[in-house]
Amino acid sequence: MAAQEYGAQNIQVLKGLEAVRKRPAMYIGGTGPDGLHHLVYEVVDNSVDEAMAGVCDEILVEILDDGSVKVTDNGRGIPVDMHEGEGKNSLEVVMTTLHAGGKFDSDSYKVSGGLHGVGVSVVNALSVYMGATVKREGKAYFQEYKRGVPASDVREISAGENIEKSGTVIQFRPDPEIFETVVFDFTVLGRRLRELAFLNKGLKITLFDERSSERKEYLYEGGIVEFVQFMNQGKHPLHEEPFYLLASRDGVMVEVAIQYNEGYNYNVLSFANNIHTLEGGTHLAGFRAAITRTLNNFVQSQSKNTKNGKSGTSLSGDDVREGLTAVVSVRIPEPQFEGQTKSKLGNSEVRGIVEGLLGGKFSEWLEESPAPAKAITDKCVSTARTREAMRKARDMARRKSALDSGSLPGKLADCSERDPEKTELYLVEGDSAGGSAKQGRDRGFQAILALKGKPLNVEKAAANKVYSNEEIRTIISAIGTSIDAEFNMDKKRYGKIIIMTDADVDGAHIRTLLLTFFFRKMPQLLEAGLVYIAQPPLYRLKKGKVEVYVYGEEDLEGKMAQMGGASKQIYMQRYKGLGEMNPEQLWETTMDPANRNLIQVRLDDAVEADRIFTILMGDEVESRRQFIEMHADSVKDLDV
Repeated sequence: MAAQEYGAQNIQVLKGLEAVRKRPAMYIGGTGPDGLHHLVYEVVDNSVDEAMAGVCDEILVEILDDGSVKVTDNGRGIPVDMHEGEGKNSLEVVMTTLHAGGKFDSDSYKVSGGLHGVGVSVVNALSVYMGATVKREGKAYFQEYKRGVPASDVREISAGENIEKSGTVIQFRPDPEIFETVVFDFTVLGRRLRELAFLNKGLKITLFDERSSERKEYLYEGGIVEFVQFMNQGKHPLHEEPFYLLASRDGVMVEVAIQYNEGYNYNVLSFANNIHTLEGGTHLAGFRAAITRTLNNFVQSQSKNTKNGKSGTSLSGDDVREGLTAVVSVRIPEPQFEGQTKSKLGNSEVRGIVEGLLGGKFSEWLEESPAPAKAITDKCVSTARTREAMRKARDMARRKSALDSGSLPGKLADCSERDPEKTELYLVEGDSAGGSAKQGRDRGFQAILALKGKPLNVEKAAANKVYSNEEIRTIISAIGTSIDAEFNMDKKRYGKIIIMTDADVDGAHIRTLLLTFFFRKMPQLLEAGLVYIAQPPLYRLKKGKVEVYVYGEEDLEGKMAQMGGASKQIYMQRYKGLGEMNPEQLWETTMDPANRNLIQVRLDDAVEADRIFTILMGDEVESRRQFIEMHADSVKDLDV
């Protein structure tokens, strides 16, 4: 067969914004809910850039009834004069041309979150409609677009009241031909806007939902200091006032807030030009180095002066991070991110700048604040002293290799498949249910680990207790990745971790304890979407040869009606636990991929998740009582 011809006629050139519509995922990450909300972030980021330039202090984001979003700011307004190079109005150039904008001009924006110049033009290309209103120098201008193409010229309009104020209004409606859904989530948008308000103290951001009339205002005069205090709600801080640094060197501004607490978890968020760098980068590396070196030097100097028993103690990075809550924010004229998703900062010079500025200031603060310094160093030294004992327990949990079954725990009924992407591990409540699951499973790809009793609450446990707990060690060994700083995703043994507990209060508690463990010790599993919750049925209904399983109380009456008979004609069995189902029933209802209903555990808001886990699983009783009282009205059915 002759090879297919390949010549110049096969080369496609996508002009204008065609490339964006052809491959939207290249610009916004995808066409699902995340990509949809990313459109709003791109527009809002432009307004925040105005705030960082010192010319904007209010942003209003509105979700409108027609499915569109409107973003209004009181910045300088996009220029509307003619662009000499393009021969078009500057507003049209910005809105319809990739890599066009003021972010490339260092005189207009010293720092910016969107240096690629693709933000608002990409939003325009992926919107069935967009309108841009600009107020500048006492006049107002407007232009509208359809799928990125101008539908009118830029024209002067009457802006009504407040014409003397400058600013920009962008309204857009996402294209349903592009996105899987075009329904915006108020809560999802609120998380990002709250974050931006924390990072830009004094900036007021309002979110209004016309569909429900819900409104939230975010304004934090304390900035990231309030951010750290917000993250530490429900915990016991070792020092009331957070450490705070705001300094700059070589055009790089560094802002850091630190507050230690009595807990055992580490929670540090890093940002570059308001962008959450999920994978860290050079600024986070500089932060960690500065904290470790400064605390080590302080401990050694204090031990020489006071002979307090800390002499000879060398603190590791893990030692100084236990109980640490911090926010690290840098602003850089020309940031270098890894990829368009901007999840990791790569500027090599930033590490030294952060380390130098933070190290000097933090050292001064420790010298001038004896009570907080003592509390922090005592905690770090105590952690260091348990390190050797922990290492032995940690070695027991560490696997020799990702698929070596020789060191697997005896309680684990492993599967025969050795490709982690094809396997799943069921964490099952109790030996009885574990026995049914082992008999009913598909031995080819399903592994069963029956848990005895309730797992350790890692929220209130020191690291050495976590490593020495038998059930926790068993889970760590079975999964294979280790935990904390030694976590290695490449060593995972299973592509799905499925929590399967009884549908009662005890089962819910066990499920919460396991989720707390994963969130605190293996958050990467949650971020990767590998953790699931099995949904066993609550009832089995039978009438003649017809058999139906019911998974929720709210579905019971409807299912009975569908079976067409009075309740006395239908045999109803209420499952109080997984152990009441025989292996065939457990497979059919809960473990068979063709029939089962799994809930994927998502980690959409790490800050809020941290706060909720602290309240519900920590030792602060008053915060938990207030949370329960606040949310009691939303509980419709409580199985006690």
